[in-house]
Amino acid sequence: MSGATASGGWQRIALPEADVALWPHWLDAGEADALFAELQQVVAWESHRIRLFGREVASPRLSCWIGDPGAAYTYSRTRFEPRPWPPALAALRERVGQACATHFNSVLANLYRDGRDAMGWHSDDEPELGVQPVIASLSLGVERRFRFRRRRARGEPARPGDTFALALPHGSLLRMAGTTQQLYRHDLPRMRGLDVPRINLTFRCIDTSAH
Repeated sequence: MSGATASGGWQRIALPEADVALWPHWLDAGEADALFAELQQVVAWESHRIRLFGREVASPRLSCWIGDPGAAYTYSRTRFEPRPWPPALAALRERVGQACATHFNSVLANLYRDGRDAMGWHSDDEPELGVQPVIASLSLGVERRFRFRRRRARGEPARPGDTFALALPHGSLLRMAGTTQQLYRHDLPRMRGLDVPRINLTFRCIDTSAH
């Protein structure tokens, strides 16, 4: 992988001043297959409404906010109260936490039904996540392209190398930490001709004292 160095099964992604690491095969294929099939059935998938360019529209994917009691999350001016942890995710969060040396009290589950479902440019920088949050992103299903783009001041021109793309394969774990959310935005672009689904789990730690 261009821009990455490997150590002990994980690869450090070379984003200047950021802290990003990828475990391409964090789950083996059999376990990833079983988890993907189970989550499709047990998660209460919903179509969330978000504000985009001043209009309220349906989010281009299905989602479910899951977490400990009190771990509410506000996104696009909408407050989401957490649903209880399904057993499969309750066990998984302990393992993800150990890999990332972080305690997670919530997870945003996203179901991308096909290549038309996507995620626009944004940073996970909501106040309840803290100044330098650790975000752990587990991918299941079809491999998709994930991009980082250096944040720019208003009017600042784009520069070569501002955007960096990497593939997130089935069973991979991506960790974003440090100043990553302050310095970069990320997205998951549409993929023409793709008709198979993907699930993404982004584990977070919500500051419940902020509510």
